[in-house]
Amino acid sequence: MKKKLIFSALTAVLLASCSGDKTDNSEKPVAKGDKVYGGYLRVSESDIYQTLNPISITDAVSGFVATQIHDELVKLNMSTLKVEPSLAEKWEVDPSGTKYTFYLKKGAMFQDDDCYTGGKGREIKAADIKYSLSRLCKKSDDNENFSSTLKDRVIGANEVFDGGKGEVDGIKVIDDYTIQISLTRPSTVFLQILAEPSCAIVSKEAVDKYGKDLKSGSGAFIFDATSNKEKVVLRRNPNYHGKDALGNQLPFLDSIVVYILPTKEQELTMFKDGKLDMITSLPSQSVKEMVESQIKDFQNKPPKYLLDNSPEMITQYYTFNTKKPPFDNVKVRKAFNYAINRQKIVDDILNGQAYGPGIKGITPPTFTVDGYDISNINGYDFNVAEAKKLLAEAGYPNGKGFPAVKVILNSGGARNSNVVVEIQKQLMENLNVNIDFDVVPYAKKLEEARSGRADIIRDAWIADFPSPESFLNLFYGTSVPADPNAPSFPNTSRFQNADYDKFYALGRDAKTKDSSLIYFQKAEQILMNEAPIMPLWYEGNYRLTQFYVKDAFTNPMRYRNYAAVYIKQNAPAAGKDVASADSAR
Repeated sequence: MKKKLIFSALTAVLLASCSGDKTDNSEKPVAKGDKVYGGYLRVSESDIYQTLNPISITDAVSGFVATQIHDELVKLNMSTLKVEPSLAEKWEVDPSGTKYTFYLKKGAMFQDDDCYTGGKGREIKAADIKYSLSRLCKKSDDNENFSSTLKDRVIGANEVFDGGKGEVDGIKVIDDYTIQISLTRPSTVFLQILAEPSCAIVSKEAVDKYGKDLKSGSGAFIFDATSNKEKVVLRRNPNYHGKDALGNQLPFLDSIVVYILPTKEQELTMFKDGKLDMITSLPSQSVKEMVESQIKDFQNKPPKYLLDNSPEMITQYYTFNTKKPPFDNVKVRKAFNYAINRQKIVDDILNGQAYGPGIKGITPPTFTVDGYDISNINGYDFNVAEAKKLLAEAGYPNGKGFPAVKVILNSGGARNSNVVVEIQKQLMENLNVNIDFDVVPYAKKLEEARSGRADIIRDAWIADFPSPESFLNLFYGTSVPADPNAPSFPNTSRFQNADYDKFYALGRDAKTKDSSLIYFQKAEQILMNEAPIMPLWYEGNYRLTQFYVKDAFTNPMRYRNYAAVYIKQNAPAAGKDVASADSAR
């Protein structure tokens, strides 16, 4: 896969800082390893979170915020994406690979909250683990994650979800600090699934008090009531159980501020003005302009800003509604796929900000290093002649008689709109087909996708865990309801294919990683042959960070747990109000 570079020899670009003052941290505890307590981290997102109730989380922003306020049995290392202890300090797996025994960390507490007696959080016990995971197995209008987590994995989970049982047989409390989870068969990714935000551990007291509006957990940061649609404030949890490898009590930061900024121009302006500490995704054109305008500052030693460029486990694509004409016809879906010049979109619309065009499958090429070579997948390159031939065979020669169809895309920056206008243009030029589009809020887009009302949905998927399974699960047919009017998630394409389901299940249930990947590739080839989606590009990302932000590692999943992040300089004084603290730096 070729990667277009904006400029050569770019691994860490150094820019100039707006401020050089330092804040006295003498009142803070002294951390080992030259780390520092105090300060706040200012980041941004283009959309507000949708929910912080773990079983309901389906979008990246909600997942990011929830990761700060909730904890799971295990977590991912932000640098390596390897599974590490969290609420469970250790675990054992029996020789069959189906019985997991987790030993909980003693003294880990839920955050202080009015839902507890006296407002003080209580210790987390094995019963809380059972309660939280059992919530994922119970059918409800807010449970969006059963099919991607415990379905077909944990003994008795399916029976509980289908209403036949009240208890999940495969989840057993051994004692207050020991929980045992039994699987129907071995899984190579079960621990990674348990690290997802949807598997976060919550208390019955918090759920009973807050319901779907749950924002109280056991994580390193506490959701602050001053948060609004323009800014989310997360404050340090003083009773957090976590420690770093040196024994330092976590978190280091006093708070995190997440600004909701709908445009990249606003992000870049705030970053340049010293009002943001990090931009997690930056258009390449903005990078180019910033580098060219401040080239002299790149030689600063030590640097003040860092620029990171890396491929990601993210694919951008359009989803067809396979149960609704005209996209119930596979030839129409394939015709659309062949009619799109993805390289032109990457070069001219994205200005090179992509790892590469989506001419293979749904799984991005970042998994190639782990043995999943997407070059083996036959996808769709640009072929106008084949596109016209297929559309004619579907009954629409030269686009004649093709019905009105619409793409639903979410607001949040000009990129989505620019891409759909280019696709609209290409489909008219290459197939004589006109498509319309609507730009709606993200929540509305999700509703349209799940309901089955839309013709085409603009989609993107970030890996929930580092495996192709996270992408292929989106098309597993057993999650599609028989009632066409019932909501379908995560399979919003409502794609169903017996051979795909067979190979996906064989890959999911394989005893070894190598055999798992073989079955997944067979499933993915069937997926591309049937074309329920139109892959567009695989993401590559630029990230700008102020140099004083330490240990905020990048990874291809955009997994961000800021419990161990610290500010080396310019940290505002303890107790300073975050809303007005921008002036302190």
